[in-house]
Amino acid sequence: MIETLRILFDPLRQLDGGQQVQLLFVVLFGVLLLVSAIASLRTVRDDGSADTEVLMLRFQRELRAVWVSAVIFWLAWVSGAAGATLLFGLISFLVLREYITLLKTRASDHRSLLLAFFVVLPVQFVLVGIGEFGLFSVFIPVYVFLAIPVVSALAGDPERFLERNAKIQWGIMVCVYGLSHAPALLLLDFKQAAGRGAFLLFLLVMVTAIGQIAQELASRRLRRRPVARHIDRSFSYAAFGIGVAVAAVVGVLLAWTTLPIKVPQALVMSLIAAASGTLGEFVMRALKKDAGVRHWGNAVSVTGAVGLLDRVAPICFSAPVFFHSIVWYFHLRP
Repeated sequence: MIETLRILFDPLRQLDGGQQVQLLFVVLFGVLLLVSAIASLRTVRDDGSADTEVLMLRFQRELRAVWVSAVIFWLAWVSGAAGATLLFGLISFLVLREYITLLKTRASDHRSLLLAFFVVLPVQFVLVGIGEFGLFSVFIPVYVFLAIPVVSALAGDPERFLERNAKIQWGIMVCVYGLSHAPALLLLDFKQAAGRGAFLLFLLVMVTAIGQIAQELASRRLRRRPVARHIDRSFSYAAFGIGVAVAAVVGVLLAWTTLPIKVPQALVMSLIAAASGTLGEFVMRALKKDAGVRHWGNAVSVTGAVGLLDRVAPICFSAPVFFHSIVWYFHLRP
């Protein structure tokens, strides 16, 4: 099978980078338009049952997430490495704001929050933009994690000190550190295939989103016992496995976009991205339960849109794992 895929992908590999990108977007948005049209027809022909309605609503929500992911990838590609870094920096700011808005903070936390928004976030993305791989990897996990409680302690408020600082640190870790690894993929330098970072970003975004959709659909069809009923009734080991497997198959089909990554490597990297993204979404649902909200935006619009953090949460978890796996395996540097 792998040999057959290699034969099929060879003509595509002969195209130059610009031609591959054009073909990629034609296929991507063409498939999304086709799936959206089919989903609309299914909605019109719906039998009206409550279960079918819930399933279709969740599927449409996840389909919109794929559309958002595809558009983000397109914007990141057309704007180049610098533009992509600014784009993801803006998204990071917005999702961190959504996260912090739902926390119970005190006046004494304002210094730490100002540090997070106006120092930590821009410095992290500047480090990405200039390719400071070493400092970029440890700036938040080491320096910021030590600095935040120091700044909080200087405010002189010990009430719920550990809880307050842990929430701020966790928000920075997910919304800033995790998401900053997405544009960092654009800076990876493959010796024999320069400029392939955009394709890696595409692979990450698509397999993460598709893994989520497959997991949601499988959970509805299988109706297995949930792993943690009080956190998410739709998350089961069987559905998780199916979602990751479907994402891995998609990753193999997209292997032609990921030179010099070959089919077996694309399979493993897709498994890693899908698994970490799905588990990350599961963790974020636990945080939403703790905060007492259904969505990070704290409300659902008439169109069914939810908070931006709901859309990018899986990528916040999958991006750093995916990035460092590639760096480790290929011994790369930005």
